This record gives sequence, structure tokens and C-alpha cells, in this order.
Amino acid sequence: MRDITVAFPLERDIEAWERAHAQGIVPSRWPYGLDELAASGSRRRVGLGELARPMRAWSLVRSSIPDRSTGRAVVTWDENAAARLPATRGISRHSGVIWLTDGAASSHDVRSRVRWLRQFESLWVLSSAQIAPLRDLVGRHGPRISSVAFGVDHEFFGLRSYPSRPLVLSVGGDRDRDVVTLYRAMADVKRSLPHAEIVVQTSSSLEPPEGIARVARVSHLELRELYARASVVTIATRPNLHVSGMTVSLEAMATGRPVVITGTPGMRDYVQQGVNGLIVSPGDADALARQTVALLRDESRGRELGMAGRVSVVASRTTADLCAGIRRAVDGPVE
Repeated sequence: MRDITVAFPLERDIEAWERAHAQGIVPSRWPYGLDELAASGSRRRVGLGELARPMRAWSLVRSSIPDRSTGRAVVTWDENAAARLPATRGISRHSGVIWLTDGAASSHDVRSRVRWLRQFESLWVLSSAQIAPLRDLVGRHGPRISSVAFGVDHEFFGLRSYPSRPLVLSVGGDRDRDVVTLYRAMADVKRSLPHAEIVVQTSSSLEPPEGIARVARVSHLELRELYARASVVTIATRPNLHVSGMTVSLEAMATGRPVVITGTPGMRDYVQQGVNGLIVSPGDADALARQTVALLRDESRGRELGMAGRVSVVASRTTADLCAGIRRAVDGPVE
């Protein structure tokens, strides 16, 4: 088992994150729970500078990144952080890949990142649907590729009692969220159930339909309380391979809330239709609204799916599970 160093971009300010975690403000001691990756008694991290300052970045990491010959490794969360990790002989480098498989393979940015990542020993993705496209990008003689299941802090996002007042919540603002479809669906929900409260957290500039509350940003604590108040968490995304919406769906499930979400490739790694959530086709606002309304009208079904979601997260989708998967990806096959 290798001793792992986790490398974060400097702007992440891990010290501030640790202080916030100690105060109960954010989940996990490090982002994504990556503190659980560090070897017992050797919990190390290093900071990565901007690409425009490669020498500064190197000065920050060269004394901390272990040599491969010692059985140690350095890990970055995604390809953006990986691009800041200097290449040098004797260093075992490993990284997650999130966005690359959804980019145009012919673009200059994708080509340059692929060339860089080919030098890594292993890569992992958070969606099984990304394995084949990433292998096509890096080539069959490229780094070892693994699929690792994402996980959330199931203690920070703990089980909460089911609400007495109906509220539909939608959260998230990454580039693959489908706000147009979401707003169409929520307008239908509001027409069907005028008494239901609907809250959408989004950075989109699109005006929401009448009767729908939009918030631009929420803290982790505010988000946790919104999950607790929600009867249903509904998420609409455009087709993508990186499973947009998986974080929100797992956090909601950990809280014991039913999820209605777009069924993009890889989503079934996290949400199983009719078991711990409901899945609809991309762009299908009618189905999104119909499934949401059905859960609002059938509270016992909502409770059932919410509890099943909680059980599935605790069983195999926690930050500990995530880190165990990353460690397996880093260590590689047993000789």
C-alpha cells in the first residue's frame, strides 16, 4: 500500500476549510473527504500554484512529493489540478478526470491535457460511462484507468425527519444543468400543486416561472437545511458523461430524500430506477414534473425511496468508499 500525498490548488485554502470543518460549517476535513486517503500517521497535503507560475508550484511540491521508488504517490482530484503538477523523474502521479471526456477531442485544450495525462501512472473517473472515451483519448498504452464511485459525508448530511409541508428543491449550477427543462417542469408542478413550495438554487440568469423561488448561492449549512425541508429533490441535466447531479443526489439521499433526476450515461452508478430514486429521459420536462408530483402526492412512497437512498449511500457511497476506491486505483492490481 502506497503512502499518498494529496495535492490541492493553492486557491483551495485547505487550512481555512479545516477550520470551517472544525466549526461544523462544511463536510469532511478536506474537500471530498480526501483526508481519508492519507496513510495513518502521515496525513500530508501540498499546494499547487498557478500554471503561470510553474517554478513556484514546483518549489511548493518538490520537497513533499514522494519518489515512486519509496512506494509513495501524489494524487490530484481532477485534470485541472493535474495540469499544475510538474513532471519529474521518479514521481508516481495519479489523478481523477472529470470534464475531459465531455470535451471535443479535436480541441487544443483537450489535446494538450491528454498529452500531459499520458505521463501519469493511473487515472480514475467517477462514471463508468467515462472509461471507454478516456481510454480512446489516452490510448491503449496510456495510464491505467479505473472507475471509482463518488461518495459524500453521510454524517454531515445526516438522516432528517420527513417534512410535513411539501417542498421541491433543485440544486446545482455546473455547465450541464438543464435549467430550461427544469423550469418547464417546475411550472407544471406549481400548476398541479399550487400549495407546494419550490426552491431552485442556480446561477442561471434565466427568470424562473411565477411562484418559484430562485437563490444564487447557499452555504453548506443552508444546503443541509434545505435538504431537510425538501419533500423531493429534482435535478435536470443535459446529456453528459461525468454524471452531473451526482453530488446533490447523494447528499439528498443521505438526508433521506427521494430524488428525481435525468438519466444520463453513468447515472445508474448512483441512482437505481424505482429502488432509491426515479430517472427520466434528458429534456423530458413532462416526465420530470409527473414523477415529482407523484412523490408529492404519495408521501409514503417518497419516504420509502428516501430511506432506500439513505441505506444505499451509507452502504457504498460515502467519502470512505470514495477514498477506498481511489486507493485501489492508485495501488493498482495486486501482483
